[in-house]
Formats: sequence, C-alpha cells, structure tokens
Amino acid sequence: MSHLQPAEPATNPAPPGGAPAGLPGRGARVGTVAPVGRPAPGARIVALDCYDVRFPTSLEHDGSDAMNTDPDYSAAYAVLRTDAEGLEGHALCFTIGRGNDVVVAAITTLRQHVVGQYVDDIIGDLGRFSASMIGDSQLRWLGPEKGVMHMAIGAVVNAAWDLAAKVAGKPLWRLLADMTPEQLVRLVDFRYLEDALTPAEALDILRAGREGRDERIAELEAVGHPAYTTTPGWIGYSDEKLVALSRQAVADGFTQIKLKVGADTGEDMRRMALAREAVGPGIRIAVDANQRWGVAQAEAAIAAIAPWHPYWVEEPTSPDEILGLAVIKTSIAPIKIAVGEHVANRVIFKQILQAGAADVLTIDACRVAGVNENIAILLLAAKFGVPVCPHAGGVGLCEMVQHLAMFDFVGVSASADDRVLEYVDHLHEHFTDPVRIVRGRYLAPTEPGFSTTLRPQSLRDYEFPNGAVWQQLGGQ
Repeated sequence: MSHLQPAEPATNPAPPGGAPAGLPGRGARVGTVAPVGRPAPGARIVALDCYDVRFPTSLEHDGSDAMNTDPDYSAAYAVLRTDAEGLEGHALCFTIGRGNDVVVAAITTLRQHVVGQYVDDIIGDLGRFSASMIGDSQLRWLGPEKGVMHMAIGAVVNAAWDLAAKVAGKPLWRLLADMTPEQLVRLVDFRYLEDALTPAEALDILRAGREGRDERIAELEAVGHPAYTTTPGWIGYSDEKLVALSRQAVADGFTQIKLKVGADTGEDMRRMALAREAVGPGIRIAVDANQRWGVAQAEAAIAAIAPWHPYWVEEPTSPDEILGLAVIKTSIAPIKIAVGEHVANRVIFKQILQAGAADVLTIDACRVAGVNENIAILLLAAKFGVPVCPHAGGVGLCEMVQHLAMFDFVGVSASADDRVLEYVDHLHEHFTDPVRIVRGRYLAPTEPGFSTTLRPQSLRDYEFPNGAVWQQLGGQ
C-alpha cells in the first residue's frame, strides 16, 4: 500500500470540522488500489480531497494550438476517501494551467454532498448521487449546468464511478457494459431532452445494443478500439518535428492524424502540404481550429486547405454558435464538422444534433457532469446517427475517455464504423493504469476502476506551486 505526505502547504484538505475527528485527511492514502469486492457493510465516505496538479507542458509547446498557445496541462485531482481499508475513488478535471485552483475550490464546495454518505448508497444509485449535486439550487445558479461548477460536479461524479468500478472489480467500460438497459436509463436526467430523446427511445437503443454484445466485447479485448493521434500536430512544433512525428504515426499503425490550424491561413496551407506529403494519400488528416474563426472566416480558411483533403474540421467556431456551425457544415461538405470537447452540457449537444450542425461529436470526459451526462450524450448521438470520436488531448483524458468510447462500441452505437478515439503521447507515465496503444488501437483496460489514479510520486512532484518540479521552476 502506498502512502503519501504531499508538500505543504496542503492544497484544500478537508477543513477543520469538515469530518469527524480521527478520519483521514490530507496525509491519508493516495494512489492505493482498491480490493476487489464490496467494502464492509456501513463503509462511509470520510473525506473529499482535491489537489492542484500541473505539468509544465508549455516549455516544449506540447498541447499548443491557435487559441491556447502556452498550455500547462493540469488536473484538479479529486479523491473520495472511505473508512474501508484501501478503498478510494479518484478522478480529475482537466484544465490548462491558470484557473486550475478555481476548479479545485469548486470541488471542495461539494464536500457537504459527499462526506458522511454510505458507499453503498452512492454506488447503488449513481443517478441520485449525480442529481443531488446538479440540483443544489445555490450552486446551480452559477451555471446553470455549465462552467466551472458543472465541471467540478463531473470530477466528483467520475470519482464515484471509479469507486463503483473498483468495488465491482471491473474496469469502468465493462461495468457499464454489464448494466441492464433499465439500470442505464435510470442514470440519465431526461429533463430538457424528451423533445429529442425519451426514456422509452433510450431503452430501445440500449436493448438493440445487447445484440452482438458478447462478440463486440471479445473483439475489443482481442484487438482494442481504433485510435487517431494528434501527437504530430501541435501548432508550436517545428516543420521537422511535424514531419517526423507524422511519419512515425503511420509507422505505428495510425490511419488518421490531426493538425492544429487557425492562427494563419498561409501557415495552415503550408503545414497541411507537409503533413500530406509525409503520410501519403491513404491516411486521414483531421484539423482542429480550436474555435479561432467566425463563420465566414471559417468557410474561407477551410476552402484554402481543402486541396489537401482534411477529413474533418474540429471546432471551426464557438461551440455555442449552433446555427453558425450548421452554416459551415453545409458550406464545406463533404469535409466534416466535429464539435464537442467544449460543449457545456447535454442540452447544447441536443440542439447541435437537432440543427444538423455536426457530423462527429467529440465528447470530453471532464467538460460535462461526469459519466451520467456522457451516457445521455452517447444516447442522443445514437438516436441521431452521429458517430462519437471522443476528445482526449490532455492529462488523464486518454485514460478516462477510452472507457466511454468502449462502452459506446459495446452497448450503445454497437459500431466502430468511422469511430476513432483521440490519442496524444503525453503524461501517461504518471498514472498507475496508463493507456496501452498497439498498432494504432487502444487496448481495453483490465484493471478495476476508471484508470484515473495518479502515481504518488507524480502527485508529490507536480502539485502546484510547492511540488519539486515547480520549486525548480521557481513556483511560476
């Protein structure tokens, strides 16, 4: 069992009086692996701790794009502690540096909804658990159901799912795949959705997804889930690095790469030409503008790079610009529009689908309120026949979103056609159960949980601003 005493001062430990005397606080276990099987009857949540963890990725331009030029991949890292030996739930909310402390503070406001609850009550009704936080009227006022507070709720909900999967002794994707359609539907909040998706329709989708389920599980466990890589495409990389990494991606078995665009159309054309020459005509190249353009600007910029055959254009404009996305989609066809990583909630996803404004949905594990809301979005996408290709650029996102994509394949869309899961080759070594990529495919996780547990040494080294790495950098 691993023990950790993080650098002081502590990052938002449970406050005095926040839990009964004698319960574990900041110095308690971090990074432990839960035993398989149910906890002892009466086990409770005794603390919700949150850590500000940041990685200085801006030093090498990793993650750089036209809108976000200097990201430091970061995690507001939430830990649900129990009084059962070795049993914890872990999750994170991804940010890109400044503001990570704001999300940490938001997560700590949720302690009153969590601490003292019985583990069995939480994992036995994760729909109720999620609704109890989303429905807190005073916190909801800050959204509603969007922004920092909604993301913070997502981190706690996801930590509860990690806890549930560890108790079940299953990776999260398999826990979801083994649930009945009725159980899955009870997880979803259908308020605001029923003009597009009713509970009865969701049940029909999930019941249809049972056909061939065992064969898809066997396929997933044998060969994994298709992936694409953004590793070559960061906008701050040199031409030489772009070309070398593009060629390496093809050698590694990827059939799709993605480039960041949007800062300068001439540069976009030049870099697309380099990438196309490097990978050849048979490899898909997606591009991502990260919301840089207005509608008319997007149409012109996409027309300029069209000779190099982009497969999709991701976030060509604001994710809230639903009607504008629909206009762009019509204008640039057959090039596809992808959107989702910054879409705030299931309601906006519903409207994007109703407006026919996207060809691909790029859901994110951390942007909405956790697994429950992402199940709702997967069901909406299945209803409208739109493939989901999850976003995974960022610390921990590959580890988390692989479970959602695999559940979608096994039990919702029941298809891998035109469905690829993003991969970036950054920071996986900091997790106890990192993703495994073989021949351009994600291998199915086998360890119990959500693959969200950070290694204790990484947490010590990268906690901001007092971790060893940040002290070496002067705490900046």
